[in-house]
Amino acid sequence: MGVQAERPNWRCGMACDFVWIPLPAGGAIAGVPPVILAPLSTEPGFSMKNKAFLELTDVKAIAAAAEAEALKNHWAVSIAVVDDGGHLLWLQRLDGAAPISAHIAPAKANTAALGRRESKVYEDVINGGRVSFLSAPDLKGMLEGGVPILKDGQCLGAVGVSGVKSTEDAQIARAGIAALGL
Repeated sequence: MGVQAERPNWRCGMACDFVWIPLPAGGAIAGVPPVILAPLSTEPGFSMKNKAFLELTDVKAIAAAAEAEALKNHWAVSIAVVDDGGHLLWLQRLDGAAPISAHIAPAKANTAALGRRESKVYEDVINGGRVSFLSAPDLKGMLEGGVPILKDGQCLGAVGVSGVKSTEDAQIARAGIAALGL
């Protein structure tokens, strides 16, 4: 553990504190002061937030389980998996699925991820008479079949499915998510 250098703690302007720590002798780079920035985690009340995220193995497990559910029922669908920002991580169109389903599935997943709720919620709002909701920016998949992936109250991403009845699309998406055991 290094000793605090003569510079005071430096606040980066965001939600992080740093302390200057000298590098060991001989560790300096030519022309650069022998100092590095390290998180100051010993400060009272300081706590770094941790965030779970989907790894490729998670995405593959979701896709395999969703595909198995679709094949078990002889449903030709497209399956999309997105991260918490709605960015596409996986897309597959099963044999016989309509080409348009490859556009609708990612839109449903994107809507579920960004809204942190099932895309059916938006469909219900619109069907309930609030048609102005159709103008919501960046939400194009406001149909049932997009299901968020939630862990400890946080959204990790979402699965969107398209190609059969919307309730069946959601069934496939939930089967995929269930593979994670959350």
